[in-house]
Amino acid sequence: MPFELDPTINPVVAPLAWMVGRWEGVGVVGYPDMESRNFGQELDITHDGRPFLAYESRSYLLNEDGSKDRESGRETGYLRVLNSGEIELLLAHPTGIVELYAGEREEERPVLNLRTDGVMRSPEARDYTAASRMYGLVDRKLMWVMDMAAEGHPMQSHLSAQLNRVG
Repeated sequence: MPFELDPTINPVVAPLAWMVGRWEGVGVVGYPDMESRNFGQELDITHDGRPFLAYESRSYLLNEDGSKDRESGRETGYLRVLNSGEIELLLAHPTGIVELYAGEREEERPVLNLRTDGVMRSPEARDYTAASRMYGLVDRKLMWVMDMAAEGHPMQSHLSAQLNRVG
């Protein structure tokens, strides 16, 4: 069944309407300087009628039994569709990192492919230089992956998750 467009959504962001909602699920985080672990994520992508979507993510590390261990990442930002059709994702992190992603959506299916166009770091933030993200809707689940270049390592897998729409 295809995604049905909410008639109240701003036409500028209509190509991203499939992302709007509250999403929850689990994923895997890992990198050369850390042990791989499962994490839980809550992602809210909202729309208030203006030509952007608001993006807020909260994640927490999980114990081996699936119970919550401790809070982990947070990010907040906005998704925008430019006049050219290019997609922007602007994200701020409480760790002193601000990212600007740019990319495109696939025409035939609900998929976004984004790469950092700019990364700004505060003086005490970790060494982080670039990333890419892919978001896709598969069987009504929001699947996403992130590759990252940080701490002197080349671009490689860092995060992936499968989220279910709730509410």
